[in-house]
Amino acid sequence: MDLNRVTIIGRLTRDPEVRTTPNGKTVASMSVATGRSWVDQSGAKQEKTEFHNCVLWGKLGEIAGQYLAKGRKVYLEGRLETRDWTGTDGVKKYRTEIIAENMIMLDGNKTGGAPSTQFSDGAPIPSSHVEEVVEEVKVEDIPF
Repeated sequence: MDLNRVTIIGRLTRDPEVRTTPNGKTVASMSVATGRSWVDQSGAKQEKTEFHNCVLWGKLGEIAGQYLAKGRKVYLEGRLETRDWTGTDGVKKYRTEIIAENMIMLDGNKTGGAPSTQFSDGAPIPSSHVEEVVEEVKVEDIPF
């Protein structure tokens, strides 16, 4: 059995970039920073930040573009995927991305709405979250 699962909590480093593919599907790209800190062997506090390229498809991408902004805290759950292409210089390039399937906005939206709103790409949202979602977005924006 194989497992390709990613879960991160971090802050957006820029506003989501929302595009539409030639066949009409919405896709949002964003970068999320996660940090960690530890004390090294000499007792000095160390910190490191990782930057994650994230992709959200369909309704989830539309919601991210509408409600998220640089600096907002977000929980993302999905899978890792690596793309490759040949650049204009003829060199093969690679990019590893998190393809998000679930998202929870942890500190509200860019207009300061209610915190902790959950969205999912295809899976039903637990009933305990439905009232929050209805207050936060229009019913037609709910991704199920």
